[in-house]
Amino acid sequence: MSNLSKEAFKDLEMKNLWNYFYNLTQIPRESGNEQEVRNYLIKEAEKNNFEYHVDKSGNLIIKVKATAGYESAPSLALQGHLDMVCVKDELIVHDFAKDPLNVYRDGDFIKAKGTTLGADNGVAVAIIFDLFTDKEAKHGPLEAIFTVSEETGLEGAFGLEPSLIESRTMINLDSEEEGVFYIGCAGGIETKAIFEFEKRAIDKNSKLFELNVDSLLGGHSGGEIHKQRANAISVTARTLRSIADKFPLQLISIDGGTKRNVIPSTTKTLFAVPSDEKEICSIVNTTLNLLKKEFKEADPDLNIECTIKDNGEKQALSHESSISLINALFATHHGVDRVSQTIEDLVETSSNLASIRTTEKEITIISSHRSSLQSSRDHVARRWNAIFELIGAKTSTENGYPAWTPNVDSPIAKLVARVWQKKMGQKAKVTAIHAGLECGIINSLVEGMDSVSMGPILLDVHSTKERLSISSTEKLAKFLRDVCLEFSLSTL
Repeated sequence: MSNLSKEAFKDLEMKNLWNYFYNLTQIPRESGNEQEVRNYLIKEAEKNNFEYHVDKSGNLIIKVKATAGYESAPSLALQGHLDMVCVKDELIVHDFAKDPLNVYRDGDFIKAKGTTLGADNGVAVAIIFDLFTDKEAKHGPLEAIFTVSEETGLEGAFGLEPSLIESRTMINLDSEEEGVFYIGCAGGIETKAIFEFEKRAIDKNSKLFELNVDSLLGGHSGGEIHKQRANAISVTARTLRSIADKFPLQLISIDGGTKRNVIPSTTKTLFAVPSDEKEICSIVNTTLNLLKKEFKEADPDLNIECTIKDNGEKQALSHESSISLINALFATHHGVDRVSQTIEDLVETSSNLASIRTTEKEITIISSHRSSLQSSRDHVARRWNAIFELIGAKTSTENGYPAWTPNVDSPIAKLVARVWQKKMGQKAKVTAIHAGLECGIINSLVEGMDSVSMGPILLDVHSTKERLSISSTEKLAKFLRDVCLEFSLSTL
C-alpha cells in the first residue's frame, strides 16, 4: 500500500513538501494517539539540529534559527495540529490505530481511498517542515507549535505551556480557503443527553426491521454547516416519526455518527412494528422521495433502506419510550441557527446532532454547538438540553472553548493581506470563520499574541471525500516564504 500511495506524489514540483506529507499519511495519528507522529517529527528536528520541547500535554514546540542577516528580527510562530479525524466508509477495512492511509491522486487533488485524508491538519505540518528545512528560504527566528488532540476539544491548545513560546506573532495553518485570511472564529460547546430505559417484550404481532441511512456527504460541522447537508440522525428521526404516525413502533437500537465535529453520514436502526414489509417500505420510500427532492443539490446521493430482519431479538424499548426519544430527536434543529449581523456571509450560531449510541440500558446523544457569541453558544446548548430533559434524559454540557474575537487592526493580518495582493495580484479576503481554531485559546494563554489563520484549498474535511488541492498547497507554501521574509524585513 505504501508504494502505491507514494505514486500519488510522483513528479510533483515541491518534492520535499510532498515527501513530508506522504510520510504523515503513513503514520496513524488519531486524536490521543499522536506519539508516533510526534516521535517522527522529533527525529526530523534532531536530524536538522533544531531545538525542540515537548510540554506536559504532549504538544511539540520546535525552534529554528534565523538565516544570516535576519537574526535580530522577532520570532514568528507557525502553528498546526498533529491529530486527524478518523472516518471510514462502512465497507472499508481499515484500522486507524495501525494502518497507513491509501492515498491517490485525482487530477489536482490528493485523496484517500475510503477514509479521511488527514490533510486537516497534516498539510500544515508538511508545509512548516518544508520551510524549516529549505536552505534557500530567508527568515528571522521561527518556531512551530504542533498541538495534540485538536479534533477532540482543542485539548492540546488548552494545555499549552506559554513559557515555551517566544513568539508574539503567529500564523495558524488550519484553514481551508485560498486567499482567505481569518482573524476570528466561533467558540463551541458540546451537550450530552443520556436516555435510560428498561426493555420490554416485543409485541408478539410485530416484525423486526433494520433501517439504514447512508451515502450522505457528511463533512466538517463548522466549515460545511452552511451547505445545508443532510444529517443521518435527523433523517432517521424523520423516517421513524413517519412510521410511528401509523404504527406502534418499538425501538431496539439506534446508532450513528462518529465525532462531535463531523456531520453524521450513516445510521443503523433496529425497530419492531406490527406491520408487514410492504407497508413499512412504502412509508420509507415516500420519505426518501421527499428528502431526495429537498436535498437534491446539497446531498444528492442520500439513501434510506429498510429490510425485514429475523435476528432473534425478543426485547425492545416500550412504545412510549420509543416515541419520546424519536420526538426529541425529531424536534432538535441541526444546522445554521443564526447568521452574523456584522460580518457578511458568516454563520454566527449552529448545531450539529453528532452521534447516537445504544447500550443495554441507555441511549447517549452527543451534539456540538458553535457561535461567535458566547451567550448564543450557551443559549442554543441549553435549548437542546431542555428538549431531552422533557423526556427524562440526564443532560450535561462539556468541552467548551472560547470564540476568537476578530481584531480588524491585527498587524499580521494586514501584512499577509498586503503580501498576498503584491504577489498574487488579487485582493485578499480578511474575515472570520465559523469553524473552531486554536488561535483564540493560544492568544489567551500567550500574552500579547497576534494571530492570523490561512491555508490551501481543502474540501470535505472530516469525511471520506476529503481532498487537498496540489496547486493550492504549493502556492501557499511559496507564499509563506514571502510572508516570513516580509515579516522579518518589516520588523528589523
